Amino acid sequence: MSGTDSTNGLEAVPDCLFCKIVAGDVPAEIVSTTDHTVAFRDINPQAPTHVLVIPRLHAPDAASLALASPEAAVALLVETRRIAMAEGHDSYRLVFNTGEGAGQTVFHAHGHVLAGRDLTWPPG
Repeated sequence: MSGTDSTNGLEAVPDCLFCKIVAGDVPAEIVSTTDHTVAFRDINPQAPTHVLVIPRLHAPDAASLALASPEAAVALLVETRRIAMAEGHDSYRLVFNTGEGAGQTVFHAHGHVLAGRDLTWPPG
């Protein structure tokens, strides 16, 4: 990802780890790519299946992505389901952390697809 997306003005952030993964500048175990998303395995998995799905556009969190580019937000949600199914799970958890207090450490919108074990509630 480089420059500005012509439809919504969201720009890549040079020091953003996930923008670097989208651009191919930082290696990741890529699970899938689409026109709108990149999905890769989490380096610190919390379940047997733990895949991050990120938009190619930079937005700091999921709500910001939805406001700036509803099409990209929908594509991200659709891809999370497709990945869970492709990994053999029709039961999975989808997590979007928003803000440091909620555990967000990379401020580029992303969904965690978690599956492959019993996931209790509340999560933590």
